[in-house]
Amino acid sequence: MLFVLSPAKRLDFTEAPAGLPATRHRFGDDLKSLSVTARRQTQAELRRLMGISDDLAKLNQQRFKAFDPESDQGLQAVLAFAGDVYQGLDARSLSAADLAWAQDRLRILSGLYGLLRPLDRIQPYRLEMGTRLKTRRGSSLYDFWGDRISKQLNADAEGHADSTLINLASQEYFGAVDARALKIPVVTCHFREGAKDGGGETRIVSFFAKKARGAMARFAVENRVDRAEGLKDFTTDGYAFDRTGSTDSDWIFTR
Repeated sequence: MLFVLSPAKRLDFTEAPAGLPATRHRFGDDLKSLSVTARRQTQAELRRLMGISDDLAKLNQQRFKAFDPESDQGLQAVLAFAGDVYQGLDARSLSAADLAWAQDRLRILSGLYGLLRPLDRIQPYRLEMGTRLKTRRGSSLYDFWGDRISKQLNADAEGHADSTLINLASQEYFGAVDARALKIPVVTCHFREGAKDGGGETRIVSFFAKKARGAMARFAVENRVDRAEGLKDFTTDGYAFDRTGSTDSDWIFTR
């Protein structure tokens, strides 16, 4: 079983715990090509493409200019991302054994790196998957990545007792997974707030849903859940599996 998460806009490059291993990303040629294209963008172009402020555009232009696709420097991805999802995961409090287990099962989608394992080193960057960045492969990052991410997920699922892909990513990022090329079953988890006992409609609250995605990944890691069915026991922060509202491919958890 594999899990996929979205990355985060916020980064925290605080030093990793001593002795924690690190691995190298696996899309070297793609990263090199894409980083060169990003480096050529002016500050104004980055502001327009990303819909960000002048200050953020300047920061990201500096990051792309300093980016070295051949470098082995950086921080493990699961520690570097610091958004709502990663608050729920709280990777820095996981043990080395937990992170080693996650390395074989947890994946992070990335506009720049494609698909990351938890311990893959990354450098500071921001490049949302929905960015309409033109490359030699097309007019968007979806065009750029094509079926590459799906093929890697297929390969990563080989040898697992349960090959199910658990989608804990946003729609923007999971859109980079080519469904036609994906050869493994997918379950998408949804987290909703509201009355569970018929007292009203439940609803998705973005902040809570993001945090719950990370919390579910942590639940799987800590409990060594290696089959999708085991996720139905997820009760962190008061969530419970909604058997009535769920389908075979869309699982709903409410509180």
